[in-house]
Amino acid sequence: MMRKILALVFALACAGVQAAPLPAAARAEVEALLTRLQSSGCQFNRNGSWYSGADARSHLLRKLEYLEKKDLVKSADQFIDLGASSSSSSGKPYLVRCGAAAPVESKAWLSAELKAIRAH
Repeated sequence: MMRKILALVFALACAGVQAAPLPAAARAEVEALLTRLQSSGCQFNRNGSWYSGADARSHLLRKLEYLEKKDLVKSADQFIDLGASSSSSSGKPYLVRCGAAAPVESKAWLSAELKAIRAH
């Protein structure tokens, strides 16, 4: 019985090793991006439906977690390209609409915000 418990603990520990979180600097940039989206007052379109910035943040954090578990993302730029630009289920691009302005693809909106973050 003790061997089974130790084997289970070892297997769980090894499973955790495979997940690779973003480096701290990249994580800070992604957090800043998602904070800007949440506090912008803009809406986020996913698969034809509009969501608040807070809902967008929650959704995109789930996508980030998935990408981290698969060790697919190492930078904020990769996160934008792989997780925050389009729906993984439909392939449709995400959109951001701020006030009365025409919607823009989230990749362009987030990339511009990332550039502004890096400029400061």
